[in-house]
Amino acid sequence: MNTNKINLFKQFLLEELALPLSAIALAERRSEDSPSLFGMVLWQYGLVTTQQLERIWDWMATA
Repeated sequence: MNTNKINLFKQFLLEELALPLSAIALAERRSEDSPSLFGMVLWQYGLVTTQQLERIWDWMATA
């Protein structure tokens, strides 16, 4: 993802899903090699629900 898209994605996570910055930072560190796994990392650590994970995938597919 390019920088602008990453910033929009973080804004979505903060505003739409109300995720804390610490959760986003954790997912960034854990999915550094594969950004497509970002949502799965959040779900794996119990930071998002399956419904939120679907919203993340929808956002990534349309952005």
